[in-house]
Amino acid sequence: MPDAAPAVGGFGLCGIPTVLIDALHAQGVGGLRVVSNNCGVDGQGLDILLAAGRIARVTGSYVGEEQGVRPPVPRR
Repeated sequence: MPDAAPAVGGFGLCGIPTVLIDALHAQGVGGLRVVSNNCGVDGQGLDILLAAGRIARVTGSYVGEEQGVRPPVPRR
């Protein structure tokens, strides 16, 4: 499943396809272009794939609690 672009339902951790996320992670699939409203929370949901470097791009509408997709805050 190289260069896949899964559309992932749910909000936060509610209604997410955990079996699909776990299977993609177990198979070592990378280069994912994910369409989802967010990337879950640290250590759960799509963050499992994000933290493993498997997600190349995220299209979404809510950053939420996911630290891995937030832009860095400039220090003054």
